[in-house]
Amino acid sequence: MGPRAIPGSDLHLDLAPGPGVRAALERALRDAVRGGRLAPRSRLPSSRTLARDLGLARNTVADAYGQLVAEGWLTARQGSGTRVAERPDGAPRAGRAPRGRSAPDDPFAAPGDGSLPYDLRPGSPDLSLFPRTAWLAATRRALDAAPHRVLGYTDPQGLPELRRALAGYLARTRGVRTDPELVVVCTGFVQAAGVLGRALHRLGGRRVAVEALGLHDTRRVLEAAGLAVDRLPVDAGGARTDLLAAGPAAALLTPSHQFPAGVPLRPDRRTAAVAWARRTGAVLVEDDYDGEFRYDRQPVGALQGLDPEHVVYAGTASKSLAPGLRLAWLAVPPRLLDAVVAEKRLSDHHSPVLEQLALAELIDSGGYDRQVRRARLHYRRRRDRLAAAVAQHAPDVAVTGIAAGLHAVLELPPRLAGEGPAHTGGEALTARAARRGLALHTLGRYRDPADRDPYPPALVVGYGTPPDHAFTGALDLLCGLLADRARLSA
Repeated sequence: MGPRAIPGSDLHLDLAPGPGVRAALERALRDAVRGGRLAPRSRLPSSRTLARDLGLARNTVADAYGQLVAEGWLTARQGSGTRVAERPDGAPRAGRAPRGRSAPDDPFAAPGDGSLPYDLRPGSPDLSLFPRTAWLAATRRALDAAPHRVLGYTDPQGLPELRRALAGYLARTRGVRTDPELVVVCTGFVQAAGVLGRALHRLGGRRVAVEALGLHDTRRVLEAAGLAVDRLPVDAGGARTDLLAAGPAAALLTPSHQFPAGVPLRPDRRTAAVAWARRTGAVLVEDDYDGEFRYDRQPVGALQGLDPEHVVYAGTASKSLAPGLRLAWLAVPPRLLDAVVAEKRLSDHHSPVLEQLALAELIDSGGYDRQVRRARLHYRRRRDRLAAAVAQHAPDVAVTGIAAGLHAVLELPPRLAGEGPAHTGGEALTARAARRGLALHTLGRYRDPADRDPYPPALVVGYGTPPDHAFTGALDLLCGLLADRARLSA
């Protein structure tokens, strides 16, 4: 008779019946810890409970626990029970590469994932800036005032409280022209893109134009919605909207601050995009991912304000607050509303209500404006430090795309970019950075695989990503790499 699976208390152990059951129990527990199924500090059931669940004598379980404590796999302390011991630093964990050894270019790795000690990849804010006290107070006030019904199954479009707050805020700060009835709250921008893509497909759309330089995930989400993706070239004036042709049901743009090139969409191209949408009946999707962070002049107004009937506005709290909140929103033209809400309902029925209530309260109380102003000052100081440090240590490197956002583009002269044709985009520098503990991305990383347009060798530096205590070290590492490279190539 082979081993049988026996459920313990919150455990699943494979024990062979018969003689030697204590050794089998020790081996099963040891394998569960070694394989990562039992995480460090996990509390195990008492010997009495586990013995009852496994049909063993209590002394057998107690002796097995004692042996594993002696070997260092478990710890036992009066009053806190038996727990899994902490692993030594650097011990591997199941399903994850050891800390410090993950490749920073892992396509599934996110900024701040801990794969390297220092992180200057774009895409994340400084999470230590999250307004914990203000958020907690807003949550408490919102919960005190909320009726019981909002804790049930609610409108897939989002809570009315948040949609009203967002419509007013977006009109005041971004020039968005919409009504609360046309705002749809989503669980992050990726969901918003997927919901919108499926809605367009439901309405007969089969193609969408997307900037050839940008996030690969967005393209994949739209393709998963059944849409073929056309690549729209990007240059110093932003997306080439003058090249839009008949056929696509939509064009997704980052007009205020192209990601990752960091340039605003040129005024004549904004006009051309709106004219194309009116002429063809298509829609423009405006990803305003960091529009609140403009440093040297007034923010560029939302493209949606030019023609609300043909532009879908997409915003998010991921940069102003934190991506972990999973809060984003769409302001849609009336003709798309029913299809978008239907797809949102099928996606997850509705977004979490507590976060919606808290954000609505934070906006209404003025706390969100205060957070944005605080964050804007914080990131402007970081931007200035980055620009000054690069100018000092690598004067041949041009720092661009810094009028807004949380990242900058460092254009590398050929002698700094690397050796050989395989490294002309700066890949040699990012590999060298990873060996020193710094995660960096090149501009070429965001190129669509089918895109053959030339782009300068460049780094995309997310100066907003590191927490305060790590920013100086990350900046020092970056400048040291650039300076070393300059000396080697001199």
